[in-house]
Amino acid sequence: MVDIFERLEKNTGGPIGQYMQLVHGYFAFPKLEGEIGPHMKFRGQEVLNWSLNNYLGLANHPEVREADAEGAKQFGMAAPMGARMMSGQTKYHEQLERELAEFVGKEDAFLLNFGYQGMISIIDCLLSPRDVVVYDAECHACIIDGLRMHKGKRFVYGHNNEESLRLQLKHATELAEEQRGGVLVITEGVFGMKGDLGFLDVIVKAKQDFNFRLLVDDAHGFGTMGPGGRGTAAHFGCVDGVDVLFNTFAKSMAGIGAFVAAPRWLVNLFRYNMRSQLYAKSLPMPMVIGALKRLDLIRKHPEYQEKLWEITRAIQTGFKENGFEIGVTQSPVTPVYMKGGEQEGTNLIVDLRENYGIFCSIVIYPVIPKGEIILRIIPTAAHTLEDVERTIEAFKAVREKFDAGYYASMPIPMKADPEFKVR
Repeated sequence: MVDIFERLEKNTGGPIGQYMQLVHGYFAFPKLEGEIGPHMKFRGQEVLNWSLNNYLGLANHPEVREADAEGAKQFGMAAPMGARMMSGQTKYHEQLERELAEFVGKEDAFLLNFGYQGMISIIDCLLSPRDVVVYDAECHACIIDGLRMHKGKRFVYGHNNEESLRLQLKHATELAEEQRGGVLVITEGVFGMKGDLGFLDVIVKAKQDFNFRLLVDDAHGFGTMGPGGRGTAAHFGCVDGVDVLFNTFAKSMAGIGAFVAAPRWLVNLFRYNMRSQLYAKSLPMPMVIGALKRLDLIRKHPEYQEKLWEITRAIQTGFKENGFEIGVTQSPVTPVYMKGGEQEGTNLIVDLRENYGIFCSIVIYPVIPKGEIILRIIPTAAHTLEDVERTIEAFKAVREKFDAGYYASMPIPMKADPEFKVR
């Protein structure tokens, strides 16, 4: 018999964790310090930060900070004690649910403590073993993990590929009819890596030929897309065609938590059957009070979304005009693609941070295929056009070094936290 701990201790840490000794504290688990915003400190140096999903700049909005502080002062972090069903229900939770449902154009909504576990539980509630799922190949990890729990069949269609979608819907329909089950399609509103939009209008139109229900994860679309930030379904004008809409507070709302919106009868089914909420403490009152204020600001200040898009257009246009490849993004998510190895990408990002004061996320192998590098830029309403200009100039400078082979000839620097111990 194998000892579980002995097996785990010999493990290298998985595809990402195998590099923990090299990356911890710099490329992974970096500590950004100071007020949340475009200008923060990293290892004692001020950096221009493009790595926060604070899309509308609400994280340090004075009214948001005041609401968060007042919620904590009045209720503390413990209130309400207990799960919603048992003793954690309040009029503020109900108010937030009503306002969120109205904002996204659905009949009712249910608050969730966390987005990731919330999506897993939504999938668990919706499906029986007889049901068949059809999902986009680039769906988020929370969707994939939810589907791993599903005991029925699932079909994956090529990312935003209508021909592939319809082929998998055909297979799913035939199997569902045979098993006396139903079909659920799952996609995202905004894909967080590439920044492109899920083709919700195309999927909804497919309902004319196939019988299925549609679940959309719009974590990156809430607050950024559509009229007034009402989301990607509103952007496409197909809110009614989306049967279940999922959004998080971790992006535009600059908070924590999530919600699912749907017809009232279905939301009530979630309330009484979603295990991650039935057996978990209610969302703390300061977070609920704070979310009410954030939603109020989003409704009253469309200029926040307008400013976000001003910065987004400026930086995406700047990249394209200077010959950078940013792919097919249709949202604020801005990936800059380069071709090179892990050594080149690692040295480039260190140079950007240390010598140009630009902090952005880097994505390399094993997250994406070998030979590819993504520098991921997240614009926010808190950035300025001066920030954009500075960033474009820095990217031009490091690209010149990159093309000259400067980074390929350098050893990978040891930048990990020296106090971090693997064993």
